[in-house]
Amino acid sequence: MTYKIGLIAGMETTFPDAFIARVNQNPGYHAELAKIGHTPEIFQARYNVLIDRLSHEVPFYRFHLKAAALAGTYVINDPFWWSADEKFFGYSLAAKIGVKVPRTVMLPSHSYIPSIDPSRSLRNLEYPIAWKELTDYVGFPAILKPADGGGWKNVYRVDSLEDLWAEYNKTGTLVMTLQEFIDFDDYIRCICIGKEFILPIRYNPKVRDHRGFRGAYVETDNPFQSKEIERQVLDGCWKLNNALGYDMNSVEWAIKDGVAYAIDFTNPAPDMDLNSILPRYFHIVVDEMAKFAMKVAKDGRPNHDGYPFREWIEHPRPRPGSNGVSTEAAPSAAASGSGAKKSGKSEATR
Repeated sequence: MTYKIGLIAGMETTFPDAFIARVNQNPGYHAELAKIGHTPEIFQARYNVLIDRLSHEVPFYRFHLKAAALAGTYVINDPFWWSADEKFFGYSLAAKIGVKVPRTVMLPSHSYIPSIDPSRSLRNLEYPIAWKELTDYVGFPAILKPADGGGWKNVYRVDSLEDLWAEYNKTGTLVMTLQEFIDFDDYIRCICIGKEFILPIRYNPKVRDHRGFRGAYVETDNPFQSKEIERQVLDGCWKLNNALGYDMNSVEWAIKDGVAYAIDFTNPAPDMDLNSILPRYFHIVVDEMAKFAMKVAKDGRPNHDGYPFREWIEHPRPRPGSNGVSTEAAPSAAASGSGAKKSGKSEATR
């Protein structure tokens, strides 16, 4: 048997080419750029594993990947969760699981689509915005950025309420967050694979690299200032990747006064380009990604153990009252208080 691994990628070439070559060195495995065409509602999975580097920009790929996961392909990253995830939820989750993040507030959109009549459609929205309350909480300077964004797009530093208003007024229908600015002493970006492998690399977001792009990796034998910072970063990456469920991610940390703040950590298609992450780290990432993809292909694992549709596919149940079961023998939760309790317990322990 040959395990097939497909890669979905766009303009990037260095990682896809190296990854495919690395996998194909191993007997019993074949990697290629995935071929995706018209998709019927039921189809046989072509690949044991699909690695997704592009569906955030090509919706057809995202929809196909959901169907492929249903057909038995393991998709990296899980397309259902990627569709649901966004950065503000990530900050809330991080705070909930004990990972330090800057103080962050989500703001209502400045503008709305034409079919929204603010006086009639937004009756649930508090207005005016409590600017003093939220800026007292976050403080200045602060960073105004999209609640679901990336690539340094629509990111602004603001130093006063007047700066904030001026930039906020440019954001249109975007949902923005205002975040405490961490004037960091050091900065680390970790490339994470399979929730367990963590590659910390020193990074400088204040400069441009040799290509003119924002941010540059810095090669060093030890990216950590201290053992305590190392512990905070590695423990935080472990918590975040397992809580988010990502098998391919990057996690950025701003270090200030001995505290590691998680700044950006919902990056399901992280930068893995040779020209960005430097040859030393590039070859490590390629090897680890190949090893992980081959392992999950061989294991035959599914993406979505806990999703209701997977539970139903694997453990279908007859409707109460069907197949000869009387409705009196199986009362609904709405009809019986004790039934509701039993139903709640069943759902919680399923």
